[in-house]
Amino acid sequence: MSAKKTESDAVLTYKDKPLLRKGNLIYYGNHDDKYIICMQIEETKKAKDLDVSTHIVINLQTNAAPGKERIIKKAERDGLYSALDIGEFWLTDALEGN
Repeated sequence: MSAKKTESDAVLTYKDKPLLRKGNLIYYGNHDDKYIICMQIEETKKAKDLDVSTHIVINLQTNAAPGKERIIKKAERDGLYSALDIGEFWLTDALEGN
């Protein structure tokens, strides 16, 4: 018997890598890879009836080390797009081994 996929089973992706959100944290990348991006939403503002991220802390992390040793690079950006932009660059560079 095969299970039908529904819209709720779909995973949001950006440039073919998964994006997962839990509260104020957004994880970007495949959790099975050596590296992953963690973005923490620090500030938001209201735009009509939506909360829009205005300040985000981005971390390139390794999945191999525990605690604070996991963080390899850290930056802060204003807005989700600029945070995703630097995060995607770091993650691609780290996974390629450069």
